[in-house]
Amino acid sequence: MKLAFSTLGVPGLPVPEVLALASAHGYHGVELRAHPEEPVHPGLGPDERAATADAFGAAGVEVLGIAGYAQVAAPGDDAAVVEEVRTLIDLARDLGAPYVRVFPGADVGQTDADAVAARRLGTAAEYAADHGVRVLLETHDSHRTGADAIRILGPVGHRQVGALWDVMHTWLGGEQPQETYAALSPYLGYVQVKDIASAQDTAPLTLGAGVLPLAECVEVLSRHGWEGWLCWEYEKRWYADAEPLAGLLGRGREHLARLLNDSA
Repeated sequence: MKLAFSTLGVPGLPVPEVLALASAHGYHGVELRAHPEEPVHPGLGPDERAATADAFGAAGVEVLGIAGYAQVAAPGDDAAVVEEVRTLIDLARDLGAPYVRVFPGADVGQTDADAVAARRLGTAAEYAADHGVRVLLETHDSHRTGADAIRILGPVGHRQVGALWDVMHTWLGGEQPQETYAALSPYLGYVQVKDIASAQDTAPLTLGAGVLPLAECVEVLSRHGWEGWLCWEYEKRWYADAEPLAGLLGRGREHLARLLNDSA
């Protein structure tokens, strides 16, 4: 498996500094948070996109994915949501990223959420295929478990639409790693790892310092011969008092390497 980290852990950091951290600590790739407050977002022009892609290439670091904020199950107009997904696909294509992350985002009690999300993702799927990008629905918010996610992904039935397994949300949803893998394995793009103190305290911790079943997740993936990406999503952006990620990256990579070695 290859290792990446998300720029959510280093909010606003310029691309050259992100790449320096990745190179210094042995990460193969970076997941780019695509928000206007970040250096990389859909508003970038062609020259900026080309320069960013060149910088990643020169550093030998891959752009794992574009972490967007489109909410594919949310109430409202289909066209606006599909267009938002398409802008993320365009950015991913220009940066050479294989994946785009989207959220479910359904309202509480929304009875048509699964159908709405499946319809929108199905519409975006052909555009994604034409651009060589795969759209991944993250296990998050209204659809936090693998069982929730496949209610959307199953009806879509397109190879360019898959799943992003966020291990915190499936755990909070009461799902065991083997259950999540069984549900998502036909659709799995990559896995976001993280750690927290408890279900009540979700401030980010260094990997291995909390309660999330990371060893079990890695063991399940290894046992089934999965060879994709593990991406550390350290949610520093939402927790100002959390320890800076830069000082934790080496320790985090070493922990993941131990888990991978133990599960081999």
